[in-house]
Amino acid sequence: ANRGEIACRVMKTCRKMGIKTVAVHSDVDANAVHVKMADEAVCVGPAPTNRSYLNMDAIMDAIRITGAQAVHPGYGFLSENKEFAKRLAAEDVVFVGPDTHAIHAMGDKIESKLLAKAAKVNVIPGFDGVVEVSYPVMIKASAGGGGKGMRIAWNDDETREGFRLSSQEAASSFGDDRLLIEKFVDNPRHIEIQVLADKHGNALWLNERECSIQRRNQKVVEEAPSTFLDPDTRRAMGEQAVQLAKAVKYSSAGTVEFLVDSKKNFYFLEMNTRLQVEHPITECITGLDLVQQMIRIAKGFPLVHRQEDIPINGWAIESRVYAEDPYKSFGLPSIGRLSQYQEPISLPNVRVDSGIQEGSDISIYYDPMISKLVTYGATRAEALQKMEDALDHYVIRGVTHNIPLLREIITNPRFISGDITTNFLPEEYPEGFTGHRLTPEGRRELLATAAALYISAQLRSQRFMGNLRVSTTSQEQSQWELQVELEKKSHLVSLSRSGSSFTVEVDGGSVEVSGEWNLASALLPLSINGNPRVLQCLSRDATGQITLQYLGTQFKLRVLSRLAAKLTGHMPEKVPEDTSSILRSPMPGSVVAVSVKPGDMVAEGQEICVIEAMKMQNSLIAARAAKVKSVHCKAGETVGEGDLLVELE
Repeated sequence: ANRGEIACRVMKTCRKMGIKTVAVHSDVDANAVHVKMADEAVCVGPAPTNRSYLNMDAIMDAIRITGAQAVHPGYGFLSENKEFAKRLAAEDVVFVGPDTHAIHAMGDKIESKLLAKAAKVNVIPGFDGVVEVSYPVMIKASAGGGGKGMRIAWNDDETREGFRLSSQEAASSFGDDRLLIEKFVDNPRHIEIQVLADKHGNALWLNERECSIQRRNQKVVEEAPSTFLDPDTRRAMGEQAVQLAKAVKYSSAGTVEFLVDSKKNFYFLEMNTRLQVEHPITECITGLDLVQQMIRIAKGFPLVHRQEDIPINGWAIESRVYAEDPYKSFGLPSIGRLSQYQEPISLPNVRVDSGIQEGSDISIYYDPMISKLVTYGATRAEALQKMEDALDHYVIRGVTHNIPLLREIITNPRFISGDITTNFLPEEYPEGFTGHRLTPEGRRELLATAAALYISAQLRSQRFMGNLRVSTTSQEQSQWELQVELEKKSHLVSLSRSGSSFTVEVDGGSVEVSGEWNLASALLPLSINGNPRVLQCLSRDATGQITLQYLGTQFKLRVLSRLAAKLTGHMPEKVPEDTSSILRSPMPGSVVAVSVKPGDMVAEGQEICVIEAMKMQNSLIAARAAKVKSVHCKAGETVGEGDLLVELE
């Protein structure tokens, strides 16, 4: 009862176990990968989730039509909905997950903390009864998850604002607008324990996952094990997680999330009564197939493993690859069609869990995840190196993606040292993410590559079926003088070529670049000064504009002959528009509310409208104090990225 990556993941295991599968889908998902992968497929309604993937009546009908005996809910959607589990039980259909009482007990963040307290699990102060805590506080949707309906407030005004936005988000995502407030543990790590319990009273903990790298309370990079835990803390956390699972008679796979402070004190955060997005890293280090275990447990089999059988073999890292623009508050959703798409699965020890393929559409209706990229190594350093290679070999065209951010995180010295907290991104990039910062050596490498690529393309154009087009030309040229523009600066470049390698003189240094220069391939594997590098040429045009993906980040360059460079001085320049007096939509979505009308005076920072995209509400504010000239949108309308919403005088 799900879509995308997780539906495909469950089907893979079912196929391995010889179990037939049924996909449900909305009408826009009719050609989705999970639909093609299943043995049967049933359409359960139109695109909006509340009319398709959350539409219990339609899903129950699909179960009756196909005669399905069990339902795996994946994560999100109906995975933690006790009503759905009850309806399945009433029709004797097995829910691959825990019993309804465990979903109910753990799904309510207030009740779950009271139960945890009773089961002797460490809890955060301030959630039960009348709350008297000092700021900062965390406002949370009681029924929530996935970062939706969560806000941190540092004062009374932020608490009021957070209360309003969180309760709206909670109502639209979970149909339940109750909130709770608790003390916000500053600078924590977010570490979770995977548990597995059967219907015979056995329960195991399968080590931890470190999930501290987050943006807007959603995880970006996860790893297992954590660099921070020692065996004693790990055991204490694992045992408390199992105590809690036994206290609610839990059966199936579940995850107990903890906040861990700098002194290794840990506090129960919540229990997710479902399979987590990041389960593959646990599978890598333990060798267990968690979906298979869930299906066996649901069928009533006891666990075959004992606690001492659970190993930590090697190290695994997962990067969540999203269709989002990482330069806008670490990731605002982007939509489009994947015009070109290649996963780096030819590399050893790389696993990609995805639910899309070349030609798939990323729509505004669902989560913008493209895939989960997992790498595995004997040591953390090896897993990180593999992740770097995998990100460089990952080809995604047609949508904006967050590979620049992922590549910067895993090569960040602070991340490599393991010194991370949930504030990692805002602390490392206080001004927001700006992409890879070029070192002088890196800049020379990039300029040299662009120049060599430009010449390779020129040399290729001179030939037709292996022969020079103009036979009267004397020998091919082997030396060139060019000018390359990068980040508004011009650099003089001299190249000389022998065979497939170029020697490039630029910025007072010499760079050797060699490779096959296959201009039709999406990847450009090169050797730069003897080091292997994989770049991607994203676009080239006749005016010398070249866009290269280098070290994960896209750079726009312009290569010109010396003559063309001299003449560009005579070209008029385009004047950029004044963005302080117009408000454009930063992403595609629907307008929830418009708070101003023409003629109103607005103050700097005042809310102008609220846009909902991918189930998150975003408040747009005035950049300066001004009078509203015109309003171009109204509540309920769908807007695209860059659409004009409001003009100020």
